[in-house]
Amino acid sequence: MHDTSERHPDIHWPSGFSPADAHSFHRARAVVPGRPERIFAFLTDAADWTSWVPGCGGVSTGSFAQTFEADWAGQHFEVFVGEYEPPTRLGWLWISTSVQLYQAWLFTEVEAGTEIVVENVVRGSAPKAIDTAAPLWARRLDALWHGQLAKISENAARPEAASDASGVRESVSAGDGRSPAGR
Repeated sequence: MHDTSERHPDIHWPSGFSPADAHSFHRARAVVPGRPERIFAFLTDAADWTSWVPGCGGVSTGSFAQTFEADWAGQHFEVFVGEYEPPTRLGWLWISTSVQLYQAWLFTEVEAGTEIVVENVVRGSAPKAIDTAAPLWARRLDALWHGQLAKISENAARPEAASDASGVRESVSAGDGRSPAGR
């Protein structure tokens, strides 16, 4: 399976979507410049996702809503926002015909900016197929995380944030247990 020992204790998992129930688990952590309010607002600007989220082909809403649709990684997803507590917590469930994923975000203000923790679980309707595809989804989530982190850092580094992106620190673990260098 996958190592969930480093999962964050403050993540709220919906029933059936805990890391223990998942076919794949991905966790990432970073400290980026900027205040949590600014980072949260940027991340929830769904109308702008196609310009910076890797693999995002479209979003059905001009503003962040409780439910919307998005095309990502060759899949059409219905997205349900489960947690929305600006600027500290966000969780959303993405459901397509063959895969479901839950992504949970925590934002904590720290001296250097904002610590971001994101954890993802992936489940599929055909367990053997998703178990085979789990490393692919872990790589997709890793690419998504790095794209999001880069854009969040870039956005937070604008003059209003009075900081630069050079102070980004991150650690990533994926469902296959290998570091990014080992992939």
